[in-house]
Amino acid sequence: MDLKLGDVQETALIPLAVRAMETENRARIQDEKAVEIINALGIDAAQYDKFFSHEGVVARTILLDRSVRSAIKKYPDAVCINLGCGLDNRFSRVDNGKVIWYDIDLPDSIMVRKKVYEERERVHMVAGSVLEEQWTADIPKDKKVIIIAEGLLMYFSKEQVTELLRIITTAFGEGVFIAELMHPMMAANSKHHDTIKDTNAVFGWGTRSGHELEEICPKLKLKQEESLNVIMKKYSIRGRLFNLLPGIRNMNDRIAVFTF
Repeated sequence: MDLKLGDVQETALIPLAVRAMETENRARIQDEKAVEIINALGIDAAQYDKFFSHEGVVARTILLDRSVRSAIKKYPDAVCINLGCGLDNRFSRVDNGKVIWYDIDLPDSIMVRKKVYEERERVHMVAGSVLEEQWTADIPKDKKVIIIAEGLLMYFSKEQVTELLRIITTAFGEGVFIAELMHPMMAANSKHHDTIKDTNAVFGWGTRSGHELEEICPKLKLKQEESLNVIMKKYSIRGRLFNLLPGIRNMNDRIAVFTF
């Protein structure tokens, strides 16, 4: 299968590879579609499957899925919007049989996605930049929205994140925004990340707290923020050790839940 992705979009292969390897080996998460796609693309998943990235992807998948399911339980008829979806299969893991789902990503990513995912009745794929308002045009505005940003905001500048939040809170009336946030120290060290360093992608803006998003977008209200360490400490000695060291623990990525 022909695979042509930009520098940042190529990073979508990292969580895909991790979910495939995890499904086949330890199965703390189940993603048979990831295994199918990795095999179809003929990719050596091991090149993307480094320890810290692996444990981080597993942890954020567990926390994000939990947060999305909780939001869907509260708003069972919501419109769910997966920003920078890459090759993610979250819909199949959290679907309640009612939500309408939109996967949004740049044209090259959606082109590849359409090769490995079939069109589904309640699932739509939209090609476009999330930093341009056009992607919101055909999404229903009469329902609560649940918006997911996994592995996305850290590639943007503060100004770009501000614009994205303005687009979201202007286009949609009420909803939940669930985002993965990165600490500034980690955002400044792309070249030391165990898998990103092998790509041309570069991290942008990081935050010490989700309250920093409230400052740039007053319509957002932070409801919950959890470090990936909440999960990572359960499964490895290194995870437990890092959880004992506040300086390291606080630098791990977090999953933040906002309402607007």
